[in-house]
Amino acid sequence: MFKKKIFEINEKYYFEDLGLRHAIIGYKQIDINKILENLVFLHLKIMGYKVSVGQLDYKEIDFVGEKDGKKIYIQVAYLVISESVKEREFGNLLAIKDNYPKIVISMDEMIEGEYKGVIHLNIREFLKKISI
Repeated sequence: MFKKKIFEINEKYYFEDLGLRHAIIGYKQIDINKILENLVFLHLKIMGYKVSVGQLDYKEIDFVGEKDGKKIYIQVAYLVISESVKEREFGNLLAIKDNYPKIVISMDEMIEGEYKGVIHLNIREFLKKISI
């Protein structure tokens, strides 16, 4: 059964301004996944989505965006460089059995396309989109 969680205590937190984040805790390359997730979260909020974290059995869906009675599911990864990462990121979305859009966002270059119906976008392309 699919359930979603609104951001709660001991869950994920996002900065409204990544510059402030870097000023407070400094920029660390090791935090790139968190920074990318933060960018995606902010962009979804700017686009008018109500954003929550999804959970399907023991699999986490990074973001479930809801707007105008429609949903979008998003996974964020720094790079999809191995089969295990591909299976985790795409597999979590493929386990959802509805027909709402499912997207993996990463910093991979030249990846415009789909994998088994799940869209794979570079973070820059995602941020350019006016609507999803």
